[in-house]
Amino acid sequence: MHTISKILNAPPEETLDPDSWDDVHDLSHQIIDDAIGYLRDVRDRPVWQDMPSGTKTFFTTPLPQSPVPLADVYQQVTNTVMLYPMGNIHPRFWAWYMGSSNFTGALGDFLAAIQGSNLGGGNHAAALMDNQVIDWCKEMMGFPVSASGTLVSGGSMANIIGLTVARNVMAGVDVRELGVAAMERPLRFYGSDQVHSCHRKAMESLGLGNQALRRIATNGELRIDLAALRRAILEDRAAGYRPACIIGTAGTVNTGAIDDLDALATIAEEEGLWFHVDGCIGALIAISPHNAHRVAGIERADSLALDPHKWLHAPFEAGCALVRDAGLHRGAFAVTPEYLETAPRGLASAAWLHEYGLQTSRGFKALKIWMALKEHGIEKFGRLIDQNIEQGHYLSALIKAEPLLELVAPTTINIVCYRYRRAGLDDGRLKILNIEIMLRLQESGVAALSDTTVHGAHCLRVAINNHRTRRQDLDLLVRETIRIGELIG
Repeated sequence: MHTISKILNAPPEETLDPDSWDDVHDLSHQIIDDAIGYLRDVRDRPVWQDMPSGTKTFFTTPLPQSPVPLADVYQQVTNTVMLYPMGNIHPRFWAWYMGSSNFTGALGDFLAAIQGSNLGGGNHAAALMDNQVIDWCKEMMGFPVSASGTLVSGGSMANIIGLTVARNVMAGVDVRELGVAAMERPLRFYGSDQVHSCHRKAMESLGLGNQALRRIATNGELRIDLAALRRAILEDRAAGYRPACIIGTAGTVNTGAIDDLDALATIAEEEGLWFHVDGCIGALIAISPHNAHRVAGIERADSLALDPHKWLHAPFEAGCALVRDAGLHRGAFAVTPEYLETAPRGLASAAWLHEYGLQTSRGFKALKIWMALKEHGIEKFGRLIDQNIEQGHYLSALIKAEPLLELVAPTTINIVCYRYRRAGLDDGRLKILNIEIMLRLQESGVAALSDTTVHGAHCLRVAINNHRTRRQDLDLLVRETIRIGELIG
């Protein structure tokens, strides 16, 4: 009785639900109206702008102890976060290869958060939609119906998923039980010297070490040199290593170069190696009407990484890993503790989605992809990919026509590498000049570019992965590059 009396006299029970749903209703309508205007008028704002010191100081305030009205909280977000974005939804954001989101996908993210499902699996609608989006990705990539897949945070994690399966299959021992120290011979993975840095992280995370990834020289088109690859495999076998996996790149991050995927698939078959494709830049070219031939052979991969938050423009974050052999995929990750055993009926009567990756708790990423694909249809996304590739070649033509500009690498798809040039300047001074041009373009809010180095040559890099970009934006970029270059003197 004493315990019951204490409970009855305890403070009232609380919740995070609002005191007034009517107030939340009114504010939510305002937020939606503001969001529509934010996207509608994106072209009228700077691509990027640095934050004043007062805004930066705002983000150092201490942990809140007492409540603040939601309307005031939203006003703080409006005055800080919304005014100073990274800029990747803007039509002249070309700094990195990101995608530019879409309003329907944002609604999907909101609804997913409201619905609140954990996509670790189970018998519920969100899990079925997750499976359906994976099936759609398999169809887009030409993978068999029997293949498996999982939605993850992005390309780095998608690649780690595929390379984990490759390691386990090629290890020669039960690496899950015994660890990599039990392998009789060290494994070797092969990618071009343009391979994304996430593959190094994958080698390190898988316990293989950076030296397990052998970078193969590229040719004049910055594609992996097939003869050099074959020689490397022979050399490694002779030296006591175990060649395990070829990593083909469908769109390098530097220039958009696409390896000869068909040829790599054939080499992998002949040599008995796993064939993984990093398609986070260009895999979705497979759905484009005029450029799909560029990724021929991608359907032959044993595993594939792609990013719906790039050319499907899903709001961040959304990556996808596909594996041809579902049994090998599940075998690399599945653990079934007693508290997650399946049941003949009820909530636990469906397969667990977490058995195909590293996360047990998984967000509902599928809804934002599903809704946008339903609204627009895959054909439109394919046309938008062709549009970006055409824009990349349009910009290349503008650069070739300007005596003060030069292409530093061939334009394969939609990534353009160029620099401003001036007679009498060596490479070091040209680099300083072009970095200053890049920074002034950013700081003026005109355009966001990045820079890189390709085979020793420094350049500005324009990655046109935005459904809002128009040719007039590229005309402006060329004019401003020349204007700033001449202004610097």
